[in-house]
Amino acid sequence: MKPPLFVRPFSPEESQALRAGLRSPSAFTLRRCQILLASAEGLKPSAIRARLGCATQTVRDAIRAFAAEGLACLRAKSHRPRSARPALEAEAAKRLRALLHRSPRDFGRPTSLWTLALAAEAAFAEGVTARVMSGESVRRTLKRLGVGWRRAKTWITSPDPAYSRKKGRATG
Repeated sequence: MKPPLFVRPFSPEESQALRAGLRSPSAFTLRRCQILLASAEGLKPSAIRARLGCATQTVRDAIRAFAAEGLACLRAKSHRPRSARPALEAEAAKRLRALLHRSPRDFGRPTSLWTLALAAEAAFAEGVTARVMSGESVRRTLKRLGVGWRRAKTWITSPDPAYSRKKGRATG
């Protein structure tokens, strides 16, 4: 069985910063300071959990973060994954953009308007992507290239043979 996890002894500066953190407007900083000070009193993670109403893993994470980072652990970090990368690399994104300058009919589609899902299928069929991407991935790629994407609108037209003449008179 592993011994219980406790925080290391504080330096005078660390102790002062932790006590000041109890008045912090940040809930994250306040909770971390409460956890670390309770651990310094000799409470086990399960007792701290019961006192503060948080998970035992949260207590362990705070103690380990203090051991690794010191007082820097009192500031919340980014939640963005470290491995996040674009769905398409720059060259493939340019090929996707060029593909969208052509008509979907060139790719055997029965429509003349691109949709995000249709663009994803065409990109896969043309070998731009290794798998069929989601429409959202296509939209993000286009946004990264500076291309604004709006849903295509279909306009109502009349079956009246004189519709265009009448419409021209009405709209000028």
